[in-house]
Amino acid sequence: MGAAGVERVPDDYAPSVDQAMADAVRYLAEERPFHAHEVLEGRWKTGPAEERELWQGLAQICVGLTHVQRGNAKGAATLLARGAAGVARYGSRGGPGAVRPFDLDAVVRVARELATDPSPDPTTGIARVRDALGTA
Repeated sequence: MGAAGVERVPDDYAPSVDQAMADAVRYLAEERPFHAHEVLEGRWKTGPAEERELWQGLAQICVGLTHVQRGNAKGAATLLARGAAGVARYGSRGGPGAVRPFDLDAVVRVARELATDPSPDPTTGIARVRDALGTA
């Protein structure tokens, strides 16, 4: 999925909560949601078991944004809704462990809105998720 000349996230990337969030927000600011997905997937695969569904949901939201960029509205809607459902299980402030301080309600709300109407302008959808992830 990487483009020629675009550096990928290393396969052995094992970020802390803070590093995963900072990197994901940075990639979304650069309009690179697939890279944000890879960062969140790194946390999902290496973090505590009780947090995995949260990180998987966040990664799915970013893959949904990748589908928005590619004009695949059906795929975008499916992944945005699936990701929102996974994240919603963790409650408004991050759920178990150290998964804080971002506002999961905002992330879920934006992902659900985008799932019902994936924006024809991918920049807007990406910015909305980025802003939601950046709030506390």
